[in-house]
Parts: sequence; C-alpha cells; structure tokens
Amino acid sequence: MNLDEVKRIIASAGYTVASEERLKNNTGTQLKISNGAVISSYDKGTYNIQGKNAEEIEKLLEQKRTISTVHTSTNEVFIVYGHDETAKAQLEAMLRRWGLEPLILDQLPSGGQTVIEKLERYTGRVKFAVVLATPDDEGHKANRPDEKAYRARQNVVLELGMLLKQLGRRNVAILLKQQENMDRPSDIQGLLYIPFKDDLQKEAGQLLAKEMVSQGYKIDVMRL
Repeated sequence: MNLDEVKRIIASAGYTVASEERLKNNTGTQLKISNGAVISSYDKGTYNIQGKNAEEIEKLLEQKRTISTVHTSTNEVFIVYGHDETAKAQLEAMLRRWGLEPLILDQLPSGGQTVIEKLERYTGRVKFAVVLATPDDEGHKANRPDEKAYRARQNVVLELGMLLKQLGRRNVAILLKQQENMDRPSDIQGLLYIPFKDDLQKEAGQLLAKEMVSQGYKIDVMRL
C-alpha cells in the first residue's frame, strides 16, 4: 500500500492529515493524523502506526487493504457522463479496445441502494475514474446573462466530487469537451483536465492512456 493509498483511505474515513514529512532516513513519509495517530508509510509499500488511537487506524487500513485485495481490478474503469451520448459511446468503445472494462453507473445493478451508495460501492472496485464534462447545461451569474457559459450537468459535478474523495486527484481524469466554451466543474489545483473537441480518441486518447498506465493499468500501445 503506497502513500497515496494510505492518504486516500484516511480521508475517506473522515480523518485529516495534520502534517506530512519525509522520514529522517529517507525511506518513507510520516503522516500525523487528526486523531493523534502517526503513520510511517514506507516507499517499499509497508507502513507502521504509532501514537494515540493507533489501533483504530490500523484496523481501518487493514480492512481497506483486504477489500482492495479481493475486489480492486486493474482492468475496470469507472465512467461518469452527462447527456452527450456520442462522447460516452466513444469513450466506452475506446476503453474496450484497450482491453478495459468500463463501469457505467446507470448500467450497474442497484440492489436497493441510493445513487450515492451505489457509487460508493462500485468505486471501491476500481483504481481510476473518467469523468466526461460536456456542455449540457447553460448558466451565468445572477443578472449577468452576458456571461452565459456552458456547464456540465449537476449530477456530473456531484459525482466528480465524490470520486475525488474516494480515489484521489491522481486517479480521476476529467475529459473536457469544447473547453473554450465551458466553465470548468472545479478550479481545484492539481486536477487532471484533458480537453477534446469532437474526436475523443484522437484528441484525448494518448494523454488518458498515459495517466492510466502511470496508475497501474496495462494498455497495449498498439491499440491507441
């Protein structure tokens, strides 16, 4: 379990990292958690927990690591999209050509769960998500119709926020269509935006593949 995974699990449980610094022997990073625990996350993938409430953090990480070992797949990718069916079809077809399995929320069984519960359930199976931010809605500031711009659907923005919390910024790519006419769903620093106009695979495919490979996905470059 690497440092990013540790931090993501901590954040998903409602804890915050009070401080972060490299260990003196430069073999890893020390995280001081808001509940008093101290985690030493080593570069080789192991960790050690000390301090106040160390036991509850240990239990949390062990539980998440077990779930990840059983369920996480490196060929499944979560997809969020709005009303642009053409862009969704292009993305889905591209991912399948790469040998990956797209998970699309409205095509997955609900099992009596709410949309939020369903999203939380299925994002636990993947390491990466792709959000299609397409110009589906229009909006502007109150009394400023001259500032009208296109925006992504509200459900897309909500699900984007949840995915960032569940997976972390490095594991969520936002494909932004017609960016010159679009309000970005968020101005949070460090988000991965990949612009395209009409041909999603030609204009965004290589950059998306590069990011996914960096996160552990195996993509045959001959299929790009």
